[in-house]
Amino acid sequence: MDGHDPLPHQIPPDPSTRPAITLLLAPFTRFLHLSAAGGILVLACTAIALAIANSPLHPAWEHLLHTPIGLRLGEQVFAKSLWHLVNDGLMAVFFLLVGLEIKRELVLGELREARKAALPLAAAAGGMAVPALIYAGCNLGGPGSAGWGIPMATDIAFALGVLRLAGRVPPALLVFLAALAIADDLGAVLVIALFYTANISLTALALAAAAFAALLAIGRLGVRHPLPFILLGLVLWLGVLNSGVHATVAGVLLAFAIPLRAHVDPDRTIGWTAEFAQAELKTPNTGDTIERLADGIARGRSPLVAWEHALGPWVNFVIVPVFALANAGVVFDAAMLRAFADPVFWGVFAGLVVGKPVGVVGASLLAVRLRLAALPDGLDRRGLAATGVLAGIGFTMAIFVSGLAFGEADPHHQAVAKAGILAASLVAGVAGFLLCRRVGR
Repeated sequence: MDGHDPLPHQIPPDPSTRPAITLLLAPFTRFLHLSAAGGILVLACTAIALAIANSPLHPAWEHLLHTPIGLRLGEQVFAKSLWHLVNDGLMAVFFLLVGLEIKRELVLGELREARKAALPLAAAAGGMAVPALIYAGCNLGGPGSAGWGIPMATDIAFALGVLRLAGRVPPALLVFLAALAIADDLGAVLVIALFYTANISLTALALAAAAFAALLAIGRLGVRHPLPFILLGLVLWLGVLNSGVHATVAGVLLAFAIPLRAHVDPDRTIGWTAEFAQAELKTPNTGDTIERLADGIARGRSPLVAWEHALGPWVNFVIVPVFALANAGVVFDAAMLRAFADPVFWGVFAGLVVGKPVGVVGASLLAVRLRLAALPDGLDRRGLAATGVLAGIGFTMAIFVSGLAFGEADPHHQAVAKAGILAASLVAGVAGFLLCRRVGR
């Protein structure tokens, strides 16, 4: 709880005896509660994907990934490969969580006030523009020119995980990096929607627009139960999937339709909870006391926050690791060794390792000099430099965009781009960790 010990009344009661299964699962539970646990799991899955790609299991693994999985409804057949279901389906849920985080920051967080938002927004803009320009300069007019969006995005989970592993750092550094990564993700979503879109189907787009309008309407009408949002979200996803716009955009649109406010004002909920607890203490306990208390608290809980907390573990411990397994494999053979001279590799690598810190620090200092923003207390130029280097950890978002940029039609450049992403993320992660340690001291 923000570094402070919980008060006695905030600690839930602990049973006097613990079941055997609880003791057995205790090490796994402790691991899942580590702030860097998700990143560690993704790194493990990346290592597995690389090992499979360079082993005799590679042909069988590729066959499995491209096995079609279909659903037949009368004469209509919906069939996609397992790889497409991961990238178009599971990653839509990943972008749903990204959208929830963006909306929360815009409404409640560091991006809600113009003065506070100016610095991370400027840093994100610089941290996207400079890497894209570096990549474009390396690949101008070449066959890999479509990949200019690859080094633009930051992997928020990895960047924050490395920052936390570095130990004690100024809280302002953590807040700034989180706000920067959220603004960066918003820019990445816009780039995907505007520039990595296939031919548009107006009929499917109209279906998606109708589903989105219905989602907004039920939110305004006071609907808070998740089921209507899930059902309309599926319709929205199908519409976007068949429209030509990438399906992950549906996740962000659904997130912006999830209401922030609950049925009951939070202050009123807290007062009612205290009164309810006092009343129950004076009377014999009834069987439905806990259920009534939980129901009352749920009425005062923000749906957006509830969705975010529910999806977080699934995204961090299932979806992103599965995505890494399906996408992070790179075959390191003689052709790949020659590909290290490919401008795609150096465009991605230089864009993330050099472009990100230059863009983040340069745009931030320019905004401060023009009096558009101010450095928060506890964040100096060394902290800005550390943040810029950490922003070079592209990984999940960068690999995802590389798939959109090159796709299955250009597997060579997609593999080269992945190699550049992995190398750049490793360098940025190690360098960012060392810089954060110095800042902490």
